[in-house]
Amino acid sequence: MESNNKLNISRRDSLKMLGAGSLAGLTWACGSEETVEEHAHEHVAPDSSQLSEADQQLMDQQFFNEHEMKTIHVLSDLIIPADDRSGSATEAGVPDFIEFMMKDQPWHQTGMRGGLRWLDYTCQHQFGKPFAECSEGEQTQLLDQIAYPESAAPEMSQGVNFFNNFRDFVATGFFTSKMGIEDLGYMGNKPNAWQGSPPEVMEALGVSYDMVKEYTFVS
Repeated sequence: MESNNKLNISRRDSLKMLGAGSLAGLTWACGSEETVEEHAHEHVAPDSSQLSEADQQLMDQQFFNEHEMKTIHVLSDLIIPADDRSGSATEAGVPDFIEFMMKDQPWHQTGMRGGLRWLDYTCQHQFGKPFAECSEGEQTQLLDQIAYPESAAPEMSQGVNFFNNFRDFVATGFFTSKMGIEDLGYMGNKPNAWQGSPPEVMEALGVSYDMVKEYTFVS
């Protein structure tokens, strides 16, 4: 997607906004910095002894075939490539995250698999080969046609819908991984000591802490 300047304007920063919602939910649920760190992950298969029976059954299943996973790897890294701050989506384990989510939330399966086939079909038509086998220039040429809903051609609507959903999965998977949380610079909830209102605020209100101490509040 380097061929389109619009795709280069704070791309990772824009994706952070998508992933931040998931991280905010994680923070609300977990509370402290330590528990957030415990829930940050690399999206790799955990120790089976720590899984519930239902989760183990999901982990034992395989949804995507080898070609689909190859396409997911390529597309994920086009959306979040490695840079001087952190690794790529694939290095953060995003493809494994997407694989698990398809099994955990099966209502996404049809749209995801259909979208991957749409990519291959469209690339076959435009370039004579499936998406994963196209050059990066050809891949980004196609993505430029579906990344911006407001300017996409009507016949590209299926690709637009797929890409928007896939991008959300990538952003969520990356920015809830250990690598993504470090990329955000997220520190977790940290205790602090309140030093009181700034002196200029107290002066503007015409009050002082000595005055406050004179009052006793009864509930």
